[in-house]
Amino acid sequence: MENGTRIVVVTACPTGIALTYMAANRLAAAAQRLGYLVKVETQGALGSEDILTRKDIGRADAAIIAADVDIEGMDRFQSVPVLTVGTGRAIAEPEAVLAEALALARP
Repeated sequence: MENGTRIVVVTACPTGIALTYMAANRLAAAAQRLGYLVKVETQGALGSEDILTRKDIGRADAAIIAADVDIEGMDRFQSVPVLTVGTGRAIAEPEAVLAEALALARP
């Protein structure tokens, strides 16, 4: 996919501290390097931050749920292809996770 591709991400882990934010940062950095537009919601110890709106999700080509726990508001993502992975994989292989999510979006 070309630049202008939009991806939304939600990250969460059991303690809501390190892995939540590490996964968010790694996916956001990789998406930006690849020229994608990305918005990341974290569901951490401080609660949900940078909450994705229906408009954010509706305009997205794909969504990534990088979580080791159930996230709040999963029903918001019915209109977009969703890839679910653990935070460890998102941290270790952010480019591969992005590619898999975008592959779901292709007809």
